[in-house]
Amino acid sequence: MAKTLDTLFHDTLKDIYYAERKILKSLPKMARAAQSAELKAAFEKHKEQTEGQIERLQQVFEIIGKPARGKTCDAIEGILAEGEEIMDDYKGTPALDAGLLAAAQAVEHYEITRYGTLKRWAKVLGMEDAAALLDQTLQEEAQTDEDLTTIADASINEAATEAA
Repeated sequence: MAKTLDTLFHDTLKDIYYAERKILKSLPKMARAAQSAELKAAFEKHKEQTEGQIERLQQVFEIIGKPARGKTCDAIEGILAEGEEIMDDYKGTPALDAGLLAAAQAVEHYEITRYGTLKRWAKVLGMEDAAALLDQTLQEEAQTDEDLTTIADASINEAATEAA
């Protein structure tokens, strides 16, 4: 079977579907670990958004006539493992929230890359409805990244420099 952009689109869709479901499971843990109320709230808000993003991905699977199934995404496994390591290594320290924030932004940047690519491929493949759904998520991910930067600049990074 020839591997075409259709195949690559479907494989990448399975990859991000797996990633979103893993992220959904990790967000409550990150929210519990966060010391800053603002960061906790950001993680809780993103958990709700992620639920909607998973629903949109399920709609994209329907558009292409395939079952919504994930395939193991080594990249997100690694990024989330780094976040776990930060939670363990920096627990109770002034730098914990800065580390959690950095880990969350690594997740966002991965998602932005995936959704940007999938949106472009959907357009090339003539799937305007799928492209619109993917773009909606892409915009949310970019906004979350911006929001996290704002939180980091407002207090988190500064607080991480102070002795406990």
